[in-house]
Amino acid sequence: MTSEAGCERAGAARETAADKLIRYAEMMEEALASYIPDCAFPESKVAEAMAYSLLGGGKRIRGALVLAFYRLWREDVRPALPFACAMEMVHAYSLIHDDLPCMDDDDLRRGKPSCHVAYGEAIALLAGDALLTLAFEAMAGAGRADALSGEGVLRAIKCLANAAGVGGMIGGQAIDLEQEGKPTPPALLSRMYSAKTGMLIGAAAMVGCVLAGAGEEEQSAAIDFAGCIGMAYQIVDDILDVTGDEALLGKPVGSDDDNKKSTFVGLFGLESAAREVMLLHGEAKKALGRLPGDTGFLAGLADILADRKA
Repeated sequence: MTSEAGCERAGAARETAADKLIRYAEMMEEALASYIPDCAFPESKVAEAMAYSLLGGGKRIRGALVLAFYRLWREDVRPALPFACAMEMVHAYSLIHDDLPCMDDDDLRRGKPSCHVAYGEAIALLAGDALLTLAFEAMAGAGRADALSGEGVLRAIKCLANAAGVGGMIGGQAIDLEQEGKPTPPALLSRMYSAKTGMLIGAAAMVGCVLAGAGEEEQSAAIDFAGCIGMAYQIVDDILDVTGDEALLGKPVGSDDDNKKSTFVGLFGLESAAREVMLLHGEAKKALGRLPGDTGFLAGLADILADRKA
């Protein structure tokens, strides 16, 4: 017969990666709301537009990576929470600007009107700018936490700045715009994906590591993991733009083709894209073997991202 202790172990509730992602997202949602300013200019809708785009939606993957990597070395993730929020602010700003008529000209985001549709192009532009600056204010303010070293905070701030700037996300977006309607060599496409999507995901992993005091080899493993899931994430986006359910995605499908964008699917086809996602998924899991502590959530997160439908 099964022992009573064995029955208890078998019946014990275990937190899945999906459950933990939800828990991290709830922590961030509460914290993010506290950062939205009481606008000093009641006539302006900028703070309202910031809240509209920042709160109440999104998977919070980038912020969750900050917390998850920090937790590999530190039990209490709360000191890293401002940095997780900063990552989500930068991501939200990038989505506002991506949707603008001068960029991708998308009218829907997460199943509701894009920020520029809801508030006008000028206010949306300012809301994006305000979220970007708020991210750095949040990180700088976190330097007072006893659990964090001043050097770690500065390195984390620099890491996010580099990933979001012209050598990272902005540079990748510039390549994307410049290549519209042009044949894009595979090497350039890979560079664009790495900069536009992968750099911010990599920064999230690195920020968690440097705040926790991880060593260089551990940081290298974190970057390898993040690089794989970041590239896979963008290729899955390409696949979903062709095969996805608009109701689940919360935005129209087929926009890449409409905007004459170069994509992995466009260059290599759906089957090759799906194979590449699985290869990257396997490499990400391998990288976790070089990290300390319980990496179960990160492994589960890699599974979720490889198999996502939205």
